[in-house]
Amino acid sequence: MTFNNRQSTRNFPSLVGTVFCSVWLMTVGGWCGSVRANAPGDVRTEYHPGRILIQARPGVRGESLASLHGTRKVKVLISIRGQGALQLVPLEPGESVPVAIKRYEESGWVVFAEPDYARHLALTPNDPKYTEGTLWGLNNYGQGGGTPDADIDAPEAWDIRTSASNIVVAVLDTGIRRTHEDLAANVWTNSTLGGFGWNALAGTTSPADDEGHGSLVSGVLGAVGNNGKGVTGVAWSVQIMAGKCFNSQRLGYDSDIIVCIDFARTNGAKVINASLGAYAYSQSLSNAIFEARQAGIIFVASSGNDGNDIDANPYYPAGFDIDNIVSVGFTTRDDTADPRSNYGARNVDLMAPGTSMYSTFFAADNSYLGGSFLYGSSLAAPYVTGAFALALAKFPGETHQQIIQRVLGGVDRFPSLSGKCVTGGRLNLRNALSAPILLSPLAATGVHPFHFRVSSSPNRSCIVESSPDLATWTPVFTNTTAGDGTFDYADTDSGGALRRFYRGVSAQ
Repeated sequence: MTFNNRQSTRNFPSLVGTVFCSVWLMTVGGWCGSVRANAPGDVRTEYHPGRILIQARPGVRGESLASLHGTRKVKVLISIRGQGALQLVPLEPGESVPVAIKRYEESGWVVFAEPDYARHLALTPNDPKYTEGTLWGLNNYGQGGGTPDADIDAPEAWDIRTSASNIVVAVLDTGIRRTHEDLAANVWTNSTLGGFGWNALAGTTSPADDEGHGSLVSGVLGAVGNNGKGVTGVAWSVQIMAGKCFNSQRLGYDSDIIVCIDFARTNGAKVINASLGAYAYSQSLSNAIFEARQAGIIFVASSGNDGNDIDANPYYPAGFDIDNIVSVGFTTRDDTADPRSNYGARNVDLMAPGTSMYSTFFAADNSYLGGSFLYGSSLAAPYVTGAFALALAKFPGETHQQIIQRVLGGVDRFPSLSGKCVTGGRLNLRNALSAPILLSPLAATGVHPFHFRVSSSPNRSCIVESSPDLATWTPVFTNTTAGDGTFDYADTDSGGALRRFYRGVSAQ
């Protein structure tokens, strides 16, 4: 199911990877997956909803527990004698984990009964500015007065993938400091002509940065991760191609930009980052971007920093009506649109962090720059560009349209961003790298209750929503997928409905 969420030729599903179930008089029973429970100091504790762990008291005969299991009509899944007769026991249909625990504890035959807790691999880079919390857009735990989790969920996403080493990303900007300690390993090299991109101002393959903007942008999307230096980018490993089309005064012309787009197109770039723009329409620039589209290139454009509604006052290239363009505005530490960010319900696709930024700089090989003065959609766009690079590496069989749909459909949506951008949301990298959410009927149409399976990546929190008309959607169930990436759901409230549609969306 596809919704037109922008202008006539830019059709992006609002919920990437979602399969809609259309059913008559439907509705459910058992389910599996994982759920969350609050524990002291841990608001993200997860456990399997279909089983618990118990340990028998010393001296309790096996027959006694077997009798209890038999009364509950369950069979032990695993028994580990070396752990004090530890047993993994399934739940009865419709039984909750707390209820099952209480039943075993009240029997007097167990030392303890507890949930089968979920755990995750913890993959955290050792880059100093990340570990000390400066890079709040990647991991926001409230530092600097921000709102916890007002970030792109980078740590969770990096458990899935950190490398896009086979993806070439072109940065149309002031160039790159090629020898920077946090960029050098990720700078693309031209194996044919030499150099690391194209300098449209000088007509050479040496697009050195003489202003700093390009190096800042490059660090956000692809500073080398986990190297113990400075910062980390969204992608720890990626090939950054420099397209120098702006001079040291931050002035660039369409002709230079077009030359760099053409260079990127003919030299293998899969994503172009264009943290640039103006309020003047250019057919030439539009045509160049369309040619990039024909080559399957995703074009990420900043929305501008004037606080304008660019639906009313178009800003280009963000406002071109071409479906490979993804326009990005910027948010604060509190997941609100920064008042300086341009916005538009049709011409800005999503938001990303863009205030109080910190990144690699051009002044020296170990130079960095950051602070409250460093803000803008120029630095929000490379968050999205880095996400596209990782998604392309993770899902090599998907088209550029599918990758765009994946990123846009995975945003975290907030009332504060409604009407500010097409998706009404802020980039979520974890969702972009997760498997699509699929709904598969487990019962025939017309059977009450209607029973279906939700499938995605393991340990992903999903919301099942229903609608009578594909226009108004209501959440009906939230759960987290189990290790096999699924849980089941049955809608017991749909018996009186003439028709009901379902979809699965990512929970924030």
